[in-house]
Order: sequence, then C-alpha cells, then structure tokens
Amino acid sequence: MSQTPPAILIADEMHPSLFDLLTNAGFTYVYEPKITRAELMNQLASFAGLIIRSKTTVDAELLSRATNLRFIGRAGAGLDLIDLDTAARMGIRVVHAGEGNRDAVGEQAVGMLLALLTNIVRADREVRQGIWDREGNRGYELGSLTVGLVGYGNNGSATARRLSGFGCRVLAYDKFLTNYGNQYAEEATMEQLMADADVLSLHIPLTDETRMLVNDDLINRFAKPFYLINVARGEITSLSAVVRGLESGKLRGACLDVLENEKLAKLTPDQQTTFDYLRQSDRVILTPHIAGWTHESYVRINEVLVRQLNAIANP
Repeated sequence: MSQTPPAILIADEMHPSLFDLLTNAGFTYVYEPKITRAELMNQLASFAGLIIRSKTTVDAELLSRATNLRFIGRAGAGLDLIDLDTAARMGIRVVHAGEGNRDAVGEQAVGMLLALLTNIVRADREVRQGIWDREGNRGYELGSLTVGLVGYGNNGSATARRLSGFGCRVLAYDKFLTNYGNQYAEEATMEQLMADADVLSLHIPLTDETRMLVNDDLINRFAKPFYLINVARGEITSLSAVVRGLESGKLRGACLDVLENEKLAKLTPDQQTTFDYLRQSDRVILTPHIAGWTHESYVRINEVLVRQLNAIANP
C-alpha cells in the first residue's frame, strides 16, 4: 500500500463487513450514510475515493466538485446512477461488484419463474381461504420450456447455470460478447429468441439504448405467447405494455422484481392504474427489488468491491 492510503468517502449505508475489509486493505475512510447531496458536494473534493450503493446519484454536477477523486466504487451491479462519460473524461475509474450478487439474482429469477409456472402464490392464498382447487392450479414444468436470456454477463450466466438443472433449453443473446455459448446456454440472436422462447429474462444494465426495450413492438414480435422476467432495472420494461400484453394474451405472465417507479406512494395516475392491474393479477409475481439482496450477497459484494478498489489503488 502507498505511504498515504487514499481516503474514501462512503456515502450510502453499507454492511458492516465493509469496514474491516477496507482497513485490512490499508484504506482510510469516512462513513457518512446520511450525508445530503449538498454536504456531499461540499466535502467531495477532500477524497480520492467514493463508495455508493443506491441512494447517491453521481452526475456531472457532483463530479465537477470531485477535483481529487480517483475512483468510484458501486456496491452493487448497476451503474446507471453514475455519469460514466463524465467520469471517464475526468480520469476517474469506476468499478462495481457485479459478481457479488450474481448467484442471488440467478436464484431469484428461477424462483419467481417457478412460482408463476406452478401457481404457488395463488394456490397458497386460496388454500389459506379454504379453497382446495387442484385443477385450477395445474402448472407447467420449466423443463418443457425454452428460456431466452438477454444479457449473458454475471447475472445472465448465473441464471443459465441454475436453469440447466431443470432440463430446459436456454438461449442467450448478448450484443457485446462473441463465442459465449457454453454448456448452460446456446448463443443466439435476438431474432432466434423471439422465434423460439417461451420465457424472456432480462439481465442487462439500464442505458439509453435499453430504456423501455420491452415495449408493445417487442412483445408483439415474439412468435409465441411468453413469460417475462425482469430482475434487472425497472425502466427497461414498459409496464403499460406489459398490461396490454397480458390483456391480449401475448404475455402468459410476468415476474417483476423492479418497476419503472419504485416509490409506490408517488406514482403518477397512469402508473397507479398500471400498478393496480399488475398487483391484482394472479399472472404476475411482484417482489420489492430484492433479486441480489440476500444476506450472503450483502457481504460478498463488499469483498468483490474492496478487491477491485485495491487493484486500482495498487496497480
């Protein structure tokens, strides 16, 4: 470690395991999980590193105050909160802990899909109400379906590994990779996914290109009615298009861990109408952005993050 370890500002709430990991790696840090944006802008120039989770938006305005910042660590997978172009122009390295929660994301995706296919949520609710409807809750086997993954990075590949045990066919499309097919998934084009898939599962970041990727046009281009899984970012999927797909039969069901607007008390009237439809549908499984949010991943993310930060600070 260099003689003067780079000081890091931790601006979001973190699992306590992070602190010993940073100390053992030789870093000094200031932990300010309740810091306001105004306070952050005033203090940021004093730090060489910044660690965030989900609360802090690192935009061009904030970065303009980061005159000594050398690196930003995101304790999680997505980087949509960070202005990557501005950071690159300023020579600020950005790392994230995508592999830290990939197993948790894969398990969540498969778990939600199984719950939908076998009517677990609806059947549980009915039995608790004294309804014993076996035929009405007859399900489908995952092994009989073709699953299409969009994105074959950390989360997509981890999901494919878990799906492989069920005997289903798995297709994967990733525009940024080549020769990535393996024993868990076949490399495919988006056209192949739309032609063959019974399930579409999203494992891509939120960018200008992927925003509202799943819209009416995409849904209608699928050859067969299909199930949708979104454990990535809410704004990749138009929820109004999901409702129309469910109503038309183009969508057989949806597993949604993320929403366009996750502040449920601040939905617009149109968003409220859409959400009310989704939450009342027994063809929809909803969870509160918890894919990747396990007790194990909470610690593992920190381990991955500190390892990457150490590599930057001590090349």
